Amino acid sequence: MPPLPEVAGVEFRMFAGRPDYPHCARLITAHARGEGHDRVETVQKLASAYDHMVRCDPKRDLVVGEVDGNPVAFSRARWDPEPDGTRIYRQFCFVDPVFGGQGIGGALFAWNEERLREIAAEHEARAQWLEIYANDRNPGLTALVRDHGYDKDTYFAEMVRPSVDDLPEHRLPEGIEVRPVTEDQLRAIWEADGEAGKDHWGFVERTEDDYQRFIEFPYLDTSLWKIAWDEEGVAGQVKSFIDTAQNEEYGRKRGWTEAISTARRWRRRGVAKALIVASIRELAGRGMSEVALGVHTDNPNGAYDLYAGLGYELVASWTSYRKPV
Repeated sequence: MPPLPEVAGVEFRMFAGRPDYPHCARLITAHARGEGHDRVETVQKLASAYDHMVRCDPKRDLVVGEVDGNPVAFSRARWDPEPDGTRIYRQFCFVDPVFGGQGIGGALFAWNEERLREIAAEHEARAQWLEIYANDRNPGLTALVRDHGYDKDTYFAEMVRPSVDDLPEHRLPEGIEVRPVTEDQLRAIWEADGEAGKDHWGFVERTEDDYQRFIEFPYLDTSLWKIAWDEEGVAGQVKSFIDTAQNEEYGRKRGWTEAISTARRWRRRGVAKALIVASIRELAGRGMSEVALGVHTDNPNGAYDLYAGLGYELVASWTSYRKPV
């Protein structure tokens, strides 16, 4: 492992496990706020992911920076194998904006790169890429990654429909129907979503840890889901949820129409549109006044245009940067 970073006035250490969860949740929320984004992390939500990390060893791949014994930043390195044999080496870094401009983020960035190169040196792969996501409202991070030789790869967006009114009438095609979700269907629904995503950018085969993270998601509420079935199984799905922590923090009533996918045999036939409309109506019935989602703007099936056509508006964007290992 690389030596820990050195920044005057900052002590760096390795991740301490679950006792660090409250610090990490706080730092993720603070970092997002500093970028003008309204993400609110909770210990419960973070635990559902960090308890089941894949291709990331917390004891070796997570670093925490402290000032006077108080965590002010942390970073995480991980890697993923793509189906064609390419391997992607990713890093994530969160710094409390109160301690910005002191070189902490840059030091963690450099440590992550070195750690990821060590991991990559142990792999045989068709191609190897370092990758980092940057919020487009974070010019400092954008400049850092560009100065270190990263190039733009693709783009992501968060979109909000500011009203749950004036929905179009759109029905599912003949041959499929929405049914209430039962617990014994969870695995099939999850697997169908993974199968539908195999032709999407950045697809990685899912693991049992991924499934455990899915079922432990604290906002999981199957009564909000709209799952369409045909004779072969799941034809399409929208797995909505309500982020109560974010709503309480910002005094809003927002629902999320997320995990949207359509089986290949039903694509381009209005399935996703019908399920999204039904999902918005369901969330409206629960008292929500707006809805949101995240999207890969280069989605090969025209997802961004579909959502824009349904009244979702761009509110935040991110760029994925890559460079060869």
